[in-house]
Amino acid sequence: MQAVKMYTTQVCPFCQRAKMLLKQRGVDQIDEVRVDLDPTQRDTMIQMTGRRTVPQIFIGSTHVGGCDDLFALDQRGGLMPLLDGAAN
Repeated sequence: MQAVKMYTTQVCPFCQRAKMLLKQRGVDQIDEVRVDLDPTQRDTMIQMTGRRTVPQIFIGSTHVGGCDDLFALDQRGGLMPLLDGAAN
């Protein structure tokens, strides 16, 4: 299973939905980076993704995007192969 990294804030319903979907798909550990606690991490996130909103989700080295992007990837059947290490 690929490593999952997610940029989040404490009060973010989209972050909670994304985490719930990932857990349903077998992800038991998410490297959560709280940008509300460390503003320099928000700057890093923006530089890496070009986006300001959370969550921003990475599976392995692939930037999936936000919550809606994650759900769309899952609906297309692309989430499990990506989690299993296949290219998207």
